[in-house]
Amino acid sequence: MSELERYYKVLELEQGATLEEINQAYKDLVFVWHPDRIPKDNLRLQQKAQDKLKAFNEARDKLRSSVDKYNSTQKAPPPPQKTSSASYYDPPKPNPDLSGKDFSRANLSNKDLSGRNLSYANLKGADLSDTFMHKVILRGADLSEANLFRANLLLADLREANLRSTNLIGADLSGADLRGADLTGARIRSGERLLVKLIGTNLAGAIMPDGSIHS
Repeated sequence: MSELERYYKVLELEQGATLEEINQAYKDLVFVWHPDRIPKDNLRLQQKAQDKLKAFNEARDKLRSSVDKYNSTQKAPPPPQKTSSASYYDPPKPNPDLSGKDFSRANLSNKDLSGRNLSYANLKGADLSDTFMHKVILRGADLSEANLFRANLLLADLREANLRSTNLIGADLSGADLRGADLTGARIRSGERLLVKLIGTNLAGAIMPDGSIHS
């Protein structure tokens, strides 16, 4: 197996995948293997997660470089040169303060908003499906009628956020802070089946979809 073939295999892709497919596969696998999703006291799995993410990071960078070269030359890209592994995920980049900004009805699907400050932002009716929002700050934000289908909101700050009539089906709110949030009419179930991850979520004082207040 060539080095390039190995990178495709790491990201569970067929050879010839597009740049969009490479980026999406990377995001999906990071979502599954992010260390924050694994108990801190399970050292074996924590180490396995870090090793996995190192491999995902290297494979994504090499395949993106390969695709970029192919697009610029319209020739088959040469096998990438082996380099030392990068850190298991990209280092944080400076993020602009987006607090109070108006993103009503905006299409933010599949975006990476991790760590962004969106406190008191207007996201009413916005499409945030499959968006990666690990540790995002959404305190007091208006997310009413927004589509958060399969959004990653691990450890997000959603205190006093307006989530009325929001679609939360498939969203991961593990470890998120929803104290005082208003979830009246939010979609979280299909029949009797709960379809939102709420492991370790703080719901103290939150208004639940049925109008009751979580104690």
